[in-house]
Amino acid sequence: MTNMSRARVARRIAAGAAYGGGGAGLVGAAAVGLLLAEVRLARRHVGNGTGERVPGAEGTYGRVYDVPGEPPLRLVMLGDSTAAGQGVHRSGQTPGALLASGLAAVAERPVELRNVALTGAQSDDLDRQVALVLSAGPPAPDICVIMIGANDVTHRMPPTRSVRHLSAAVRRLRTAGAEVVVGTCPDLGTIEPVQQPLRWLARRASRQLAAAQTIGVVEQGGRTVSLGDLLGPEFAANPRELFGPDNYHPSAEGYATAAMAVLPTVCAALGLWPAEEDRPDLTRREGFMPVARAAAEAASEAGTEVTAAMPTGPRGPWALLKRRHRRRVPEPEAATPSP
Repeated sequence: MTNMSRARVARRIAAGAAYGGGGAGLVGAAAVGLLLAEVRLARRHVGNGTGERVPGAEGTYGRVYDVPGEPPLRLVMLGDSTAAGQGVHRSGQTPGALLASGLAAVAERPVELRNVALTGAQSDDLDRQVALVLSAGPPAPDICVIMIGANDVTHRMPPTRSVRHLSAAVRRLRTAGAEVVVGTCPDLGTIEPVQQPLRWLARRASRQLAAAQTIGVVEQGGRTVSLGDLLGPEFAANPRELFGPDNYHPSAEGYATAAMAVLPTVCAALGLWPAEEDRPDLTRREGFMPVARAAAEAASEAGTEVTAAMPTGPRGPWALLKRRHRRRVPEPEAATPSP
């Protein structure tokens, strides 16, 4: 599918989500039976994603930067097993710990990590997760990172419904005062137990949903980073290194690769990235463009950031597409338990 076609589909899905439509499917109806049969076989091989314990990583990172009287930055992870960190054995290997440690190093300030992500969650669980986050009372967290979408595809949640739940979650968090970064739906076409023709269908569905998620998130004031290609060619070329023992969830190296892509956007959202990095770099094919086009391009390339640029343009809202330099995130020391 071309980026132009993906942009049109993403616009339709996002519009349906905004105005209550429920129709547009991710794949043709004729493929649904095959898709479900292959997904069941893949699930039987890798498990349903709920049996393995996820390492606890909550706590405070970067205590070395502690200054009396200055509170730590507050980072919250929401979403599914990718946000939770399933597939690794040590807390420091989870994406939340990696992001908290990296953010602390850039900000030179402690970071308090909370994780409300749930293994197996679909986008309709975000309402519960956001309620948990906001129940702690004001002030809201400084930054929330959401990783969601894979289970929506495998469970055939209508994409309009999926995007509607995600958009509502971003809106609630932004209204409360938190910055929001969303890692969009990963490329399910790279999972080893998944064979053709499901591999092609899964890749197409994943990228369509990722593009639609981007439109919905940007319209609510959040930023997105595409995880699709991070779990695409790079993972496909190195499956033994970047996938975990179940061949489904990322390995420690896989999570580090994703964290490297997300960290610059997290820092930029908090005003911690160099100002010159926020200007479009034409040599990296960055620039301002209609949000649907930016969403389609981001869905096809690893670690691409999309953020709102202006509310109106010749073809509706415009966005800034950035391909930020990745920052290596070393495995952090164990967190200090929060009081």
